[in-house]
Amino acid sequence: MRRKEGNKEQDIIAAAIEVFAKEGYHEAKISEIAELANVATGSVYLYFESKEDLLVKIFSGLWIKLISLVKSIYDRDDLSSIEKLEGFIDTVFDVFTSNSKLALLFVKEQPHFLQDKNNKLNDLYNNFLEIGEKILDEGSKNNSFNKNLDKSITKNFVYGGVRHLLHLWALNPNEYPLNKVRQDIKYIVKKGILI
Repeated sequence: MRRKEGNKEQDIIAAAIEVFAKEGYHEAKISEIAELANVATGSVYLYFESKEDLLVKIFSGLWIKLISLVKSIYDRDDLSSIEKLEGFIDTVFDVFTSNSKLALLFVKEQPHFLQDKNNKLNDLYNNFLEIGEKILDEGSKNNSFNKNLDKSITKNFVYGGVRHLLHLWALNPNEYPLNKVRQDIKYIVKKGILI
């Protein structure tokens, strides 16, 4: 295998995000991705074994980034549980608002991966949600959040709501402005879990 040079891999990933978001994963063609990345079609296969491998790389990178960001919030001693929960929600919105095509790709294609229980992305997804559950657990223990809430249900409820609203925003950004969506979610979550 040839030595990989420059930023071709990142160019291919960026092009794939755009093509997958526009065409859908199943309809997208490697040749379209290569053309947009300004590389030969064969060059894509120097970096990725298949179209699925490319999509897994995109989602793995996304989850690793999200986990790192929310873990750094959770680990901070200077933040209250409420501030950590707000930071958790803000992080998700910040990552997706910085790349609307990634948000659209995520809401279209991520659910298919979650159906396969053996998929390595499930571990990353669960690690991300576990940090949210730890924030809820901490808030429950320090009497910031309602002790009667089931943390597993709450974390999935919040995440599912955020995911669905990201989908609506990606399809119609004028009707669902993300700053308004973000503020409303934080308001609903805080008022719903506080004592």
